[in-house]
Amino acid sequence: MILTLIGYRGSGKSTLAPELARRLGCPAIDADVLLEQRAGESIRAIFDREGEPGFRRRETALLAELLTGAPCVLAAGGGAVLNPETRARMRGAGPVIWLQAPVQTLSQRISGDPTTAGRRPNLAGGGDAEIAQLLAAREPLYRECATLAVSVEGRSVVELADEICRQLNLPGSPA
Repeated sequence: MILTLIGYRGSGKSTLAPELARRLGCPAIDADVLLEQRAGESIRAIFDREGEPGFRRRETALLAELLTGAPCVLAAGGGAVLNPETRARMRGAGPVIWLQAPVQTLSQRISGDPTTAGRRPNLAGGGDAEIAQLLAAREPLYRECATLAVSVEGRSVVELADEICRQLNLPGSPA
C-alpha cells in the first residue's frame, strides 16, 4: 500500500509523511526532494530552465515510478494532481489524504519557510489572492483523488497522524 499525501504547498505533506511512515513501518518519500536529488538541482532551477511543462513532465514520470513501487508514505507535490494519469495512479496505489488549510495559513507557512526562496518557484506576485485562485482551481482535483480530507488548521503532526490512522483503520491508530 502506498499512502499518498496531497494538498497545496505549505499544507504539511512533507512534515506529516515521516510520522505516518513511522507508524506504518515503511519509508516516507518526499517526491519534490527526490526529484531535486535526481535532477541535481532545485525545483526553482528546473522551472527557470524548463518552465512548468518541463517540471511537470519530470514530476509525472517520477510519480508513475513511485506509485507502482514499494509500500511507502508519499508526500506528493502540490500540483501533482494536475495530471489525470497521476490522479488515477494515486487512487489505485492506496489511500490518498488531502491536507486542507485556509489561504492565510498556507501563505504564512510558505513565507515562513526558509527553504522556499532557494528551492521553490516564486508565486507570480499575487500573494494571498494568487494562492486562493490556484487553490480554487485545484480543489476539485484534490477532491477527486482524496480518500480522506483532513483540516490541518491548529493541529499537531501527532494529532493529524492519529486522525488519519483512526479514520482509515490503519496500524498506529490511537487506542
